[in-house]
Amino acid sequence: MQTDIAPRQTGPPVVPTALRIPMIVIASACAATLVALAVLYAGSTAPDGADRWARSTVLDLLPLDVGTAFRIDIVGDPRVVGVLMLVLTGICLWLGRRRLALVAVAGPVLTGVVTTVLKPVTGRTIHEGFLAYPSGHTAAVTALALVSALLVVEFLRAGTPAKMVFVVSVTSAAGGVMAWSQITLDAHYSTDTVGGFCAAFAVVTLVAVAVDRSARPRSTSP
Repeated sequence: MQTDIAPRQTGPPVVPTALRIPMIVIASACAATLVALAVLYAGSTAPDGADRWARSTVLDLLPLDVGTAFRIDIVGDPRVVGVLMLVLTGICLWLGRRRLALVAVAGPVLTGVVTTVLKPVTGRTIHEGFLAYPSGHTAAVTALALVSALLVVEFLRAGTPAKMVFVVSVTSAAGGVMAWSQITLDAHYSTDTVGGFCAAFAVVTLVAVAVDRSARPRSTSP
């Protein structure tokens, strides 16, 4: 005799079913990029050609005044990230998105753990010894943006491609703006910001998929 055990009422899935495979594919590519860049720039103390080109392009074609760059930078401060994380979690709970509320906490926190651990492991430095890879500011903002996009995408009346474009666009825009400020302030090399973005997308997606899997109904046979 088989007995079905109903799952707890935790609301809809974090990742819409139609988006699960595309997001896992992108997250896998991000994880591979994160590792590849870590290996490539391990122990380096100076920018390479790509970093110099990106900084030159940002300063020449997309100039950002230092004051604005600092204001953007503050959003990635751990204390500000903590407040935004709590606000986002509260909104998720208010809307009945209990699974996503869990991801809103675990995703950014684990992203921070990954970037913090990778910095000394990679050993890439900037400005005479400051650990640089991957960018924690870029990772934190990207993680919050991805959770926010997953919250909003459920309400969009659009097909799967449009929803996927929305999630990637929102996440990339947020991460890109923070990367813009970090490059302008010379706080990170451009490849550090790429690593930060990749870390966040990979970690938050992994956490989201894991939460969805753990919430699936299970059955037991006595």
